[in-house]
Amino acid sequence: MMFNQLKESVVELNARERIKSILDDNTFVELIKPYEQFESPHLQKQGIVPQSDDGVTIAKGLLNKNKVTVISIEGEFQGGGIGEVSGAKIAGILERTLESCKNGELIIPIILFDTGGVRLQEANYGLLSIAEIHSAIVELRKYVPVIAVLPGKIGSFGGMGITAGLCSAIIMTKEARLGLNGPEVIEQEAGIREFDSSDRILTWQTIGGEQRVKSGLADYLIGDDVEELKETLHEIIEKDYQSERVKSYDYYLNILNNLNVEKRLSTDEIAQLYSGSEKVTTSQQYMKKNSTIESRGRKWFELLCGDENISEIPSLLVADKEINGRKYRFIAIVPDENNVYPRVRNGEFGIREGWYIAKYLWEMINEDGGKNPRTVVPIVDVPGQAYGYNEELLGLHQACAAAVFAYANARINKHKIVTFIPGKAISGAFLSHGLQGNRLIAVNDKEVNVHVMSKKSAALITQRTLEELEEATKNIPAMAYDVESFSTLGALSHLLDNINVENPTKEDKVKMIKVIEESVDEIEISDYPEISFRINSEIAKKQGRIASIQVREKIKEQWK
Repeated sequence: MMFNQLKESVVELNARERIKSILDDNTFVELIKPYEQFESPHLQKQGIVPQSDDGVTIAKGLLNKNKVTVISIEGEFQGGGIGEVSGAKIAGILERTLESCKNGELIIPIILFDTGGVRLQEANYGLLSIAEIHSAIVELRKYVPVIAVLPGKIGSFGGMGITAGLCSAIIMTKEARLGLNGPEVIEQEAGIREFDSSDRILTWQTIGGEQRVKSGLADYLIGDDVEELKETLHEIIEKDYQSERVKSYDYYLNILNNLNVEKRLSTDEIAQLYSGSEKVTTSQQYMKKNSTIESRGRKWFELLCGDENISEIPSLLVADKEINGRKYRFIAIVPDENNVYPRVRNGEFGIREGWYIAKYLWEMINEDGGKNPRTVVPIVDVPGQAYGYNEELLGLHQACAAAVFAYANARINKHKIVTFIPGKAISGAFLSHGLQGNRLIAVNDKEVNVHVMSKKSAALITQRTLEELEEATKNIPAMAYDVESFSTLGALSHLLDNINVENPTKEDKVKMIKVIEESVDEIEISDYPEISFRINSEIAKKQGRIASIQVREKIKEQWK
């Protein structure tokens, strides 16, 4: 009697075992090994036992004789959350891989995801790290495919869901999930009628591997089998596969602008529409109406740009202005009480907002063609992203990735980005609209907040009361919501006082233009013109990002 050889499960392996299972024999070389004790410096202060590799394994090796770097996230530690050390390990090895590619040594990066996104106990450290990971992936795609693997257990959510959406190719098992907001967070923010997180069938039909591949939001569906994974990785490398999904704004907007989203969408309907097997029929064409809701983002946009606006949708404002001989493109997301996507009526970052930002940035890049490139000024007043079933089914994470990809490519194409924060800068919304800026400017005001999640949801996920959450922020500035605490991390180039941020005047306009112009001048002469400024500022070096810098130095030391 013949017996089939037993398959080796990818899902059941831990992070380190997953890397070893896909590499050629005797080629696994781990960087920053556990015995080196590069642990999170922030967890013990909160009564949490740290892990010696901080939940991320990074390694070099060969896969079918191709040079690769592999990053593997351990979902069993803090839900695979990204903190300062784990985030720096991922960003650091991607940055070294990019440096090698630029020098002619092509190395393919592979990321094995098992993560809920930012580790809330380290909040803004994770937010900054993920923005740096995004920047490296976008640049790497110019040289080699960046491959995402989602084996299962957790999948990939939050900022790391956006990270997967940025990759050249996405491999998923049926057990894996991919989205921006986890079911529990949607239920917390929008109610059980919006998403019942206990309904496992609903979850996997909405964001599971099979649905994502059917919808074209992932590329390869594989079984839970190491050999099949290795074969698929080899195929992607041999093809030099690069999905164009992240740039396909016209394709997705054509669908999204004509969907009836007042009803609960069908998973089969979206799979057919997104895969191109069903033609789009106009069911509800969006009618442009002016919104009457005021917001800080709207006030500052109108102060700086007047009534100029080229955007096709009222929830997004876009205008070109010439100021003192320099050309600028201003972009703001604002509330729109008439939005047919109800989860973004209060100024949240939604699925169409992401794709439209991508559209207006790519049009600018193509129009300028590298000659006299405009400076981009994202005006950030976003209370978060849309928390909704329809948005997750439609791939909100991919719309966010499209915006990130466009912003990062604008920088690569010499468009300076000066991000101005007069209001809320929360979570995936901030990652998608603002955190790819060369420089970040904020106003010192109690209503200017930077964080990864609302306080209620953060308390739920970390299993704390609101009072306990507030107490924890006193020891960990990165957990706090106020902009002064955020400034201690070293990411801001300017924290402005004496600005009437709520009701700005002409004098405030003059002050802000002056700071924007100074920021452009700084970028032009800086040794750190890109977002690396954030780990090279004096505040970052002295106190804000010490562990981030040490991890990168150790990776550089061990790279050869």
